[in-house]
Amino acid sequence: MDAQTPELDTLSFEDALRELETIVRQLESGEVPLEDSISLYEKGEKLRQHCQKRLDAAQARIEKIVTGADGAPASTQPFDTPER
Repeated sequence: MDAQTPELDTLSFEDALRELETIVRQLESGEVPLEDSISLYEKGEKLRQHCQKRLDAAQARIEKIVTGADGAPASTQPFDTPER
């Protein structure tokens, strides 16, 4: 599974995290042969990167919340649009 394949890109954060947790449990069990462990680790790293990318995007959206004069949130602005 390549980090840029549509299969990985279509995974939700929650699904990718679940899959990553399964891999971690398998690796921590110590019952996976070395070659399989290496493959699982590589897949896990791609899943971790995918999850991080999703978290970064969510954080950027949150940071675009526009505050009013009183300091309270007045509106939101998608992170991928220019500010006005």
